[in-house]
Amino acid sequence: MRRPIPLAAAVALVVTTGAAPASAVPATAAAGAANAAERVETPVTSSSPVTEVTESAVRLKIPLPASAGPRPEACDWLSYLRFRHKDGPAASARADRILVAQPGVLEGAGAFNSVARNTIAQAAKGGKYVEFWALDRRSNCLEDNTGVLAGLAAGDAHLAVDYYYRKKPIDGRTFAGYQSNDQVTFLQNVGLAQTIRDQYDLMAAEIPDQAQRKRLMMCGGHSLGGVLTGFFSKWDFDGDRSTTADAGYNQCSGYFALDTRIQTGLPGLEGQVPAELIPLIKFGADAVRTGLENGIVPRTLSAPAVINSETMNLLSIAGLAARLAPGGRSDLATYIPESFNTDTTYRLLFSKDLATFIKGSPKIQDFAFTNAAALGALMDDDSEPLAFIQTSVGFFDGGRIVDKDFPVPNDLAKAGLPFLRNLLGTENKAIPDEPNGPLYTWRNYDDVAGLPYKSKDGTLFTTPETEVTDIAELARSLSEHPLDFTEDYFPTKIVTDIALAAAPGIADPAVHDGGIKANPTINLEGGDGIGFTDPQPGDVIAPGYQHLDVLTAAAVQNGGKPELISTSLARFATG
Repeated sequence: MRRPIPLAAAVALVVTTGAAPASAVPATAAAGAANAAERVETPVTSSSPVTEVTESAVRLKIPLPASAGPRPEACDWLSYLRFRHKDGPAASARADRILVAQPGVLEGAGAFNSVARNTIAQAAKGGKYVEFWALDRRSNCLEDNTGVLAGLAAGDAHLAVDYYYRKKPIDGRTFAGYQSNDQVTFLQNVGLAQTIRDQYDLMAAEIPDQAQRKRLMMCGGHSLGGVLTGFFSKWDFDGDRSTTADAGYNQCSGYFALDTRIQTGLPGLEGQVPAELIPLIKFGADAVRTGLENGIVPRTLSAPAVINSETMNLLSIAGLAARLAPGGRSDLATYIPESFNTDTTYRLLFSKDLATFIKGSPKIQDFAFTNAAALGALMDDDSEPLAFIQTSVGFFDGGRIVDKDFPVPNDLAKAGLPFLRNLLGTENKAIPDEPNGPLYTWRNYDDVAGLPYKSKDGTLFTTPETEVTDIAELARSLSEHPLDFTEDYFPTKIVTDIALAAAPGIADPAVHDGGIKANPTINLEGGDGIGFTDPQPGDVIAPGYQHLDVLTAAAVQNGGKPELISTSLARFATG
C-alpha cells in the first residue's frame, strides 16, 4: 500500500527551488559539514521494503565560478542522496565506510536506490554501518520534479501530467517548460573538470579532514561514473603535483565499478593516443568548444525523440503510475497530449517491425496495458531496444506475444556483433500482438516460471535465471526521490571532454598516473551488461543482469539467492 506524504513536504523536496525546505535538519547531522546556512538535509519518505535504511536529500551551497556565466541560483548548490542504516551513527564521520557514487549518462541519484539500500543492509548483518552517497550532477538543478512528487503525495498520476502538459499549477507553482538549448548556456562550461571538482568539493565540505576522508570513503560509479572516477583518481586539486594529499586517489581508500571500469579513456584505447595526433585532437577540441558556444553543438545530450528531457521525465511519470496502481489500466499514452516527440518515441519503442513503424499502425494507443506492463515495455530487456536503459523486470502476459523485429530483427541482433550487443542488449525482443484485444498484464521477475511465450527461433523469451529486478522497486526508484532516477539535462561537454581529454586545457590536472592503481578496486559486472571490456580475473559477474540491473536488482533473487552485486560490494567496503 502506498505510504502518502504531505503535498507541501513533497514539493519542498524539489531541488530546483533555491530556498531551504522548512523540514531541514541541522547541519550537525553530518560531522564537518558546511555551516547551517550553507547545508540543508531533508528526510525522504520511502515505501521501500528495506525499511532498516533511511534516506535524506542533502544540498550544499558550492557556487560555480563566475566564469560559468549566468545560471539559476539553484545551480550554485550540489546535491546527493544520503542512505544510511537507521541504527547507525547520525554523523557521517562516524560511519564505518562511505561509498560515494557517480551516476552514468542520463542517470540521476535516484537510480542507486536499490543497490544502496541492499548494500547497507548487507553490511549491517556483519555489524558494520555503511553509508551510500548517490551524487546528483549539478545540471540536475534545472529539473522540476514538482509534478511527479505531488502526484505521488496525492495518489494521482494525472496530477503530474496536468502539471507538465496542461499548465495546471501545484501550490502556486507552474511548470516553466523544458529548457531549450539557449536557456542552458552555462552548461557549455560544465564539463569534465567541473564535474570532478564538484565531487571533490562536496567530499571535502562533508568530511574536511583529508586523512579521515581517505580512511572513510570509497569512490566509484555506474557506467560513465567509472570513467569519471578514473579521472578523479588522477586529478591534482591544488595545482601542485608535488603535493599529494589533495590528489584524487588520496580521497578514497578503494574504488567500485558498477558495469563499467575505473579508467580514463575509451575501452581499449586508454593511454594509446600517439603524440603526433595531439594537434589534431586540439583542433577537434577547439571546434567542439566553438560549437558549444555558438549553440551548434547541443549543450545537453538530446535527440528529437527517445533521448531528451521530456522523454526522460516520461519515465518518471510511467514509474509513478506503476507505483500507484500497477494493475490498473494505463491511459498515459492517451492522457498525455500528442506531439512529435511522444508520437515518434512511441513508434520507435512499440513497433513490431519496420512496416509497422513506417505505417504507424497499429499504434500503442490500440493496445490495453496495465501500468506495470507499460513500464515494463519501456524498460525491460525483452522490450526496450536500447541496452543502456534495460532492466530485467519480468515479462508480458495476457495475450499473444511475438518477436519485436524493430529497430533490428532479433536474428540479426543475436548475431554476436559487439556493436549490436552494446547497443541493443542480449535478449530477443518481444511485443504484444493483439490490438484492440485483451488487457496485457505484467509478470514480475519472480513470477515468470512457466510462461509459454517463445521467440520465432523456438526459445523462450525469458526464464527465471535472467530476471532479477522487482518492477515495484523500479517504479519506486523512478518516482519517489527528490533527486530522481533519470537525468533530464546531461551536459554534452562531459562526454566531449572525455573523448578529447588528450587535448591541452581539458584534463591537464589529471597528472597522477598511478592514481587508479593506488587503491584496490572491485569490478561488479552484469553478465548481460553493456560489456565495456571483456571479463577479467577477479571480476564479480552477475548472471542475467543487464546494464541497469547492477543498480536495481532485488535483494532476494529467484531461488532465494541473495543479490550478488550488493553482497559483494558490502563485503568489499567492510573487509
